[in-house]
Amino acid sequence: MVADQNAAEQALIDSNIEEYLARHERKELLRFLTCGSVDDGKSTLIGRLLHDTHMVAEDTLAAVERDSKSMGTQSGALDMALLVDGLKSEREQGITIDVAYRYFTTAARKFIIADTPGHEQFTRNMATGASTCDLAILLVDARHGVAVQTRRHSFITSLLGIREIVVAVNKMDLVGHAQSRFDEIVREYEAFAAKLPARSMRFIPMSALNGDNVVHRSANMPWYAGPTLLEHLDRAPLGTSRNLVDFRFPVQWVNRPNLDFRGFTGTVAGGCVKAGDRVMVLPSRKTSTVTRIVTFDGDLRQATPPLSVTLTLADEVDCARGDMLVHPGNEPHVSQDVHAMVVWMDDQSPLVPGKEYLLKHGPHKTPASVVRIAHRVDVNTLDQSAAPALALNDIGQVEIRTQRPLVYDAYTRNRQTGAFILIDRLTNATAGAGMLLDPGTVEGHWAEAPHIARARPVRSTVTPEEREARLGQKPFTLLFVGLSGSGKGKIARAVERRLFDLGRLGTVVDGMSLRAGMSRDLGFSKGDRSENLRRGMELAKAMNDAGLITLAVFTAPEASVRERARELVGDDRFALVHVSTPLDECRRRDPSGLYRDLAEGRVAGVPGVDFDYEAPTDAELTIPLHELGAPDVALRTAVDRVMALLEGRGAIVK
Repeated sequence: MVADQNAAEQALIDSNIEEYLARHERKELLRFLTCGSVDDGKSTLIGRLLHDTHMVAEDTLAAVERDSKSMGTQSGALDMALLVDGLKSEREQGITIDVAYRYFTTAARKFIIADTPGHEQFTRNMATGASTCDLAILLVDARHGVAVQTRRHSFITSLLGIREIVVAVNKMDLVGHAQSRFDEIVREYEAFAAKLPARSMRFIPMSALNGDNVVHRSANMPWYAGPTLLEHLDRAPLGTSRNLVDFRFPVQWVNRPNLDFRGFTGTVAGGCVKAGDRVMVLPSRKTSTVTRIVTFDGDLRQATPPLSVTLTLADEVDCARGDMLVHPGNEPHVSQDVHAMVVWMDDQSPLVPGKEYLLKHGPHKTPASVVRIAHRVDVNTLDQSAAPALALNDIGQVEIRTQRPLVYDAYTRNRQTGAFILIDRLTNATAGAGMLLDPGTVEGHWAEAPHIARARPVRSTVTPEEREARLGQKPFTLLFVGLSGSGKGKIARAVERRLFDLGRLGTVVDGMSLRAGMSRDLGFSKGDRSENLRRGMELAKAMNDAGLITLAVFTAPEASVRERARELVGDDRFALVHVSTPLDECRRRDPSGLYRDLAEGRVAGVPGVDFDYEAPTDAELTIPLHELGAPDVALRTAVDRVMALLEGRGAIVK
């Protein structure tokens, strides 16, 4: 099959070179890497691919034949690894140290191969090589099975978002081409991979040295009916790591060649943009309309990743290098406090909380410091443990505070907008590579990392019983939720007044008020709304510890986030109050002008309009304020029902 394809390509070259070059230019490109433990045969495999697809020049092949004889690594036979291992130290030691890139083509595709080192000492090199790949070939020595580095590289490729894995069980010739040994390794690897996010996996038995099942099908393993490695590479799905849904355009340069032209230049990092699209500048949230998509070859009607273009806008909005253009209503996270997984690459000094680095996120660069290390991951067992620092090649989850807000997506959603590097401010060397996490996920703000010895609160000299006797109440949190304009804040403040008039103490924690202070760094995405609620619940819990009744007011559109709020405060002193005013009535009332601004295009990301509001099904009290009569009567009735709930839960002591 390969020989037929090569013959057809050669015939086209001989007859019509221009057509061949044009066809070659249109071929799809697949980037992949080889990884695994030391001496599993990674370089040999690549050498075999290049040799058997006739991609090695005759003079290069002659030089490798001479070197093979002089070094004697294969008893004088051709050593395929020498086609890849170019450094003198690599040839002397017989290991790969640096990342080597090689190129080859078939009739179907073009390929870029990254040959990455297998030794633990060079894990950072391996991670660098994997960062741009769509597929990973993980080699396993058939004699030794799944090794420590097999697990390490599996975890790193998973962390880096590589969703296509080929487990190449190599050196099958040294185990007699036994199917039983191959099946045993498959079971062993699948047991480990079950702990990682689900990915597409293909298992192929082979001998890179002899060429079995690499390019040509092996006669030594008739029991294997699957594709050869090259056949699989020709058919593997492309673009699985590219986000074509969420428009993201990090601005690299403001292009102003004359007074009549002002454009914003960059590379489309996600989604699609068309002339006429409404766009928003983040973090300023200014909006405008795309008038032109400019390129050197002329204007385009639309642009998708990874095109580099210049966008012109209808309005003179403030937009600079490091800002991002997005579609309103489909916005990334904007925050100065981020969580990330970090691979530490600095062999001179470890990552320690408190030290300041430069964080480079696309074209955006800002001073940043690590607030805390949530945990370090044992890449062999995937266990998480406490760590005061991260040393060379360590991987851990950290919380970072940046001087300027980051506009980002979770790395799993968009590699381009979810990746960053940390730079040592003294040496200007890359100290670490990071993958940003979704703040609304378990791995983000809400989670308590396993095995972390949390700081214990200092015990008060005033007991809960003494507070109860003094205040005539027990600590409790009511979380009032509902659409914007539903009346939840008005009810909470009326309950606060009623409690005070009864000689009790309650206080309102309003999500919008938090945004003027401790949450001023947050936007209005789902993740930022989740984080705002978490901060509010931490505050509510502290007030409960002081003996107060907390009346928390948040839109809280997601059921899963509300459940986390309940868990954080404690089910014994928490109740959910849903003010169920429908959207049409909220629009009519519109006390804050939010829906007016939405209609005029000044805001976006409004629950119930731009995305679903998940109405609670587990609320202890539902208040249909719009059905309770005149405004004064409705408010009084709502307060009575809330007070009855507090009394029924024992929060108000008679």
